[in-house]
Amino acid sequence: MFSQRLSSSLSALGSILVLTSLAGGAASAGMKPWRLHEALSAPAWLEVGGAYRARFERLGGDFRAGSSGSTQILVERLLFGVQANFDPFYIGAELEDSRSQLDDSNTPLGTDDVDAVELLRAYIGAKGSDVFATGDQLDVTAGRLTIDLGSRRLVARNRFRNTINGFTGVRALWQGSAGAQLTTFYTLPLHRRPTDRNRLDENAIASDTESFKVRFWAVDFMQKNLLGGSIGEVYVFGLHEEDSSDVPTANRRLLTPGVRFFSVSAKGAWDFEVEAAGQVGKSRSTTSSADTSNLDHRAGFVHAHLARTFDAPWSPRLVLQYDFASGDDNPNDGENNRFDTLFGARRWEYGPTGIYGAFARSNISSPGVRIEVMPSSKLNGFVGYRAVWLASDRDALTTADVRDPSGASGSFVGHQIEARVRVDVLPGNLGLEFGGAYLFDGTFLKKAPNAAGNGDTAYFYSQGTLSF
Repeated sequence: MFSQRLSSSLSALGSILVLTSLAGGAASAGMKPWRLHEALSAPAWLEVGGAYRARFERLGGDFRAGSSGSTQILVERLLFGVQANFDPFYIGAELEDSRSQLDDSNTPLGTDDVDAVELLRAYIGAKGSDVFATGDQLDVTAGRLTIDLGSRRLVARNRFRNTINGFTGVRALWQGSAGAQLTTFYTLPLHRRPTDRNRLDENAIASDTESFKVRFWAVDFMQKNLLGGSIGEVYVFGLHEEDSSDVPTANRRLLTPGVRFFSVSAKGAWDFEVEAAGQVGKSRSTTSSADTSNLDHRAGFVHAHLARTFDAPWSPRLVLQYDFASGDDNPNDGENNRFDTLFGARRWEYGPTGIYGAFARSNISSPGVRIEVMPSSKLNGFVGYRAVWLASDRDALTTADVRDPSGASGSFVGHQIEARVRVDVLPGNLGLEFGGAYLFDGTFLKKAPNAAGNGDTAYFYSQGTLSF
């Protein structure tokens, strides 16, 4: 079994090298990036393209409850999309093929790693101008979709994660001539399949499903050119779940209103961001069919950062940041106070995900600092540090399922140091990325009753992405 996985992994990496050599020939000849659309001599109304990515990850000293030893994984993701444009209409589709290799029994393998041969997007849409006012634009899309909205903290098209959130429904984007923007959608989130460990390990193919028993919607308004050129945003998200025979849920019936105020970074200037959201409704503690207790859901989160990009070689940027997301204060009070990040992303804020993913936007209180540099247009990187506490010492570190209901183990989770380097080897065609994180265990990870006890955690990854 291992030899078969190693062979397929080397084959995958070999395909990157072969395609890299082809792209490299074009680059060395001073040509623009190689594009499949042009190679196929596709007509102007047809867009064709995609990307292939392979990433190797290594984890030592796993922090998760019940884990032992070290582990690794090689994940691959192929995206291939087409879109036909017939002004004002368009129609398109995108295939996702996400697989894993080299994982073992210790690897935390899940549907965030594997979703083989899946129709991620299949949509039809229309664009128009001067619809409601002079100079405005309206774009309406229906079908299978992916969604990036606002800060991406509550809904996102995943970038680092090997699989991507998908939805079936309708989305509309309106843009006014004075910097106003309104986005709204009503969707059924896709349930990724398969879910059992054996079939995931085999990269088994099973179609993702959606159901009217899980509904997700949002209204988001953004206004540019406010005080000092800053941008303001207000929004509300809604999620309504009901159990079904094949998709267990926590029966979340949540309303999440929020506000965001931020500025864009610029050389020689300060920039900032403040975002806060509340969360109300009903939820259950688990997705178990035996759990029928509906709890009052009262939660919230805050993010704030202040940064400066210096007008100097390498464009150094210093970021001071703080994140808070509430945890459940009392497991016996009939309330759930743990913030739910819905379908948001977290890699850029809390560190690498993959088989690491030590922190999430839930039950966390964490100040941090990050230094970013850009030596050239082809090379950039950063180093970051976070100190992490639980917002509630009686709730779990949600990413590890480690918990002390008594609170006697304290709330300090530990110190995290992370770094990342990204290189555009062939701009527009080939990018390489290397990164990692080190988590120094705090009191909570050492003393909690079900703590793994594996010591500090070390994680490293390397990846290559080929775009065509």
